[in-house]
Amino acid sequence: MKVIDLINNSKSTAFSFEILPPLKGNSIDMVYKTIDLLREFDPKYINITTHRSQMVYKTMPNGLYQFVAERHRPGTVAVAAAIKNKYKINVVPHILCSGFSKEETEYVLIDLDFLGIHDLLLLRGDKAVQDKSFTPTANGYAHASELQKQINQFNEGFFIDGTAQLQKKNTMFSYGVAGYPEKHDEAPNLDSDIYWLKQKVENGADYVVTQMFFDNQKYFDFVARCRQEGITVPIIPGLKPITFMNQLTVLPKIFHVDIPEDFAVELRKCKSDEEARIVGVEWCAKQTQELIKQGVPSIHFYSMMAAKSVKEVVQKAY
Repeated sequence: MKVIDLINNSKSTAFSFEILPPLKGNSIDMVYKTIDLLREFDPKYINITTHRSQMVYKTMPNGLYQFVAERHRPGTVAVAAAIKNKYKINVVPHILCSGFSKEETEYVLIDLDFLGIHDLLLLRGDKAVQDKSFTPTANGYAHASELQKQINQFNEGFFIDGTAQLQKKNTMFSYGVAGYPEKHDEAPNLDSDIYWLKQKVENGADYVVTQMFFDNQKYFDFVARCRQEGITVPIIPGLKPITFMNQLTVLPKIFHVDIPEDFAVELRKCKSDEEARIVGVEWCAKQTQELIKQGVPSIHFYSMMAAKSVKEVVQKAY
């Protein structure tokens, strides 16, 4: 059963979270520990982030420096397969435009198809660290809507060069896309952002997962605007409990989200990260309780460096 079916068939607000693949050279044990911490809450699916290569200077054997591509978290497909095999839980690998060519994406799709993993989250992804603005990878895509077309073409039985696959596909890829209650930082306005979101839904997205937010009213207003524009698919709120004092300023800067003043006041009172974590759990739990009360279909937690907090939030709210 695919993620969209699990969401639609859930009798109560579903629960999901995401994990990071291990850093290159590390074992998968930390991933398993996170899942073991949270699986008692019956996650309907687990998202697996994907990371592009970054250009770094490395010392070569001749002593000179060379600017080379290096991926710090490889193995998204392998991690997805390992989790599915060990826990029998639906996994949702992220598929990015950023850092990947059409051919690389096609090989990922082929591998996932072999493994019987057919849920995806399609994202443009972040710009490379060295770039001032987003630059598509050579023979890659600038927008998630272009990535959708390749997935749809693959579902129809064709490779990117137009040749037909040898066997008819029995299972199609299903995918979600991202939504931004406070608009994407590159969008000129929220109306324009919702216009493009509607295009992605019309192109085949089964659901929308939002960027993190800390003010539920912004989510409710966003959903209302989407419904007015004819977007009818589930819109899943994405939440992140604050766990460190510096996130009061770091998260707005990186993710372009607002932190409500009453929340910010409480965080400014904190004298340690543990105090900030406790405040973050309480705020996120209140958000979660209100969202469940309003009957949202599912809640997705951004659990990076916050698995313990996510567990406390879910214990309080579900």
